[in-house]
Amino acid sequence: MKRWYGLLMLLFTASVVADPGDVQRFPALGAPTAQLRIHGSTDIEVFATVIADYQRLHPGTEIVYEDIITQDMYARYLRDRNGPASPDMLISSGMDLQAKLVNDGHALPHRSAQTDALPAWAQWRHEAFGISYEPVAMVYNTRTLPASRVPHTRRQLLELLRAPDAPLLGRVGTYDVQRSSVGYLLATQDGQRGSMAGALLGALGDNRVQLEERTGVLLDRVSSGQLSLVYNVLGSYAQARIDAGAPLGIIEPEDYTLVMLRTAVIPRGGKHPDEARRFLDYLLSPRGQQVLSREARLMPILPAAGQRRGASPERSYRPIQLGPGLLVYLDGLKRRQFLDAWRGSMQQGR
Repeated sequence: MKRWYGLLMLLFTASVVADPGDVQRFPALGAPTAQLRIHGSTDIEVFATVIADYQRLHPGTEIVYEDIITQDMYARYLRDRNGPASPDMLISSGMDLQAKLVNDGHALPHRSAQTDALPAWAQWRHEAFGISYEPVAMVYNTRTLPASRVPHTRRQLLELLRAPDAPLLGRVGTYDVQRSSVGYLLATQDGQRGSMAGALLGALGDNRVQLEERTGVLLDRVSSGQLSLVYNVLGSYAQARIDAGAPLGIIEPEDYTLVMLRTAVIPRGGKHPDEARRFLDYLLSPRGQQVLSREARLMPILPAAGQRRGASPERSYRPIQLGPGLLVYLDGLKRRQFLDAWRGSMQQGR
């Protein structure tokens, strides 16, 4: 097992000579009494509203938030975990990498009334905690894809990809699973749940699918009309753009809709673990969940948080459960085999 994970780490750290992501410092509103350093995969402009509200409750806390993609966050923590800038909290949509940190003993436990209120599938070992959930959707441009052709299931998407007039040729996108750990997680979950996964990947390759690392870039392209549809992306980001006037529609597939958790881990090596615990309890409090929902436009994990849906999954929802099952496709051999097959599918039609 150690050999497999060692190989995985080489794969991840090889790509991380990366420049640091966007960093924003939120000075204390009053006399400084506490500090908190967060590494997060949620865009700063989304999470800034959450931090601002927390500082209204705790005006003496200075917060530094660094926006880092999930794969780099994992590798940078392992590289720098004992350094002066080691994070106090990791907030990531990379559930599998968060679970691996827990499994390998890198997380501090926390238990409170707020964490005990989480559904069983949304916390693991009192060390990894879901703070919001993300239905994984298809997003389309309402101006370039007629309503009559919008797919509502994966089978309908497959039929559209195979249509004789090729409406999605060069106009469909998804995550590049070689660079995006979230995309990799979602693709492997599709492979485990759906018998159509292989055929769908092949059809995407035949249509010269456009591959990107970040959700925002995919949504930029579909908003502009460069793409007509993107597959397996986080719906909350698209909803924020719709609210701002973008010509987008969101489809939660009726055959099944994956539900991914945005998770928080308090890593060992942080200088301010007590402040991290207090921030986590705020995120899971009724007030924090309402701010996540109403201001940050993230779906709350707890059902009492405002008027948006909480963690009572719709009939077609298939939550990805936090736990050791997430480690399966982090095995080095399985990862290589999956990526080899994926690359073969993506090269079709090129």
